[in-house]
Amino acid sequence: MRSDAERSRRRILDAACEVFLERGPDAPLDAVVRRAGVGPATLYRRFPDREALVRALVVDLLTRLTGAAEEARRTEEDPYLALRRFVHAAADLRMGAAIVVLLEHLVVDGELVAVRRGAVTAVERLLRAAQEAGRLRPDVGTGDLVLLCVRLSRPLPGGLAALDADGSLVHRHLDLALAGLAAAPDGVSGRALGFDEVIAAAGRPGEPAPERVAE
Repeated sequence: MRSDAERSRRRILDAACEVFLERGPDAPLDAVVRRAGVGPATLYRRFPDREALVRALVVDLLTRLTGAAEEARRTEEDPYLALRRFVHAAADLRMGAAIVVLLEHLVVDGELVAVRRGAVTAVERLLRAAQEAGRLRPDVGTGDLVLLCVRLSRPLPGGLAALDADGSLVHRHLDLALAGLAAAPDGVSGRALGFDEVIAAAGRPGEPAPERVAE
């Protein structure tokens, strides 16, 4: 595929991931076109219908998930830090939440099962290595880790989304969760978030902030 065609395909897939995560897989494809900055003909030439686009996006996300896990394993000597690197990379790509949304609207066949198994195997390798090194609780399963990432990587609703406009809050919350799974917890990134900030972001400025308990 020519480099310009690949760039167009990449823009469409990235835009589709964002739109489907924000508005669901039934969102108008016009919204994907606008977000990608391409013409409708460009989208339909590569993806003739919604199912083709969703399928390509799921395969792309799972493939990138596998790559992120393998890159983390190559980059970090400490197995726990490798797992942490992977979790944060997956959050940046918004993979976990998007895949769950999309798989609900896609027939899973042999090809998708194979791609999914490759991703799961790569993640399981990271998790087992961290456990064998005594850096991760032994009672954590791959399903626990995946669903935890899905829960934390979903966009915050309404005005709360402004709290994580730069994406740093999801990484703080991932660090908090990972610290709870670690056999020897590491430090947590970012700053503590006050409940009054949550109330303000939710558009409820009239509600009093909770009283602080004296230490």
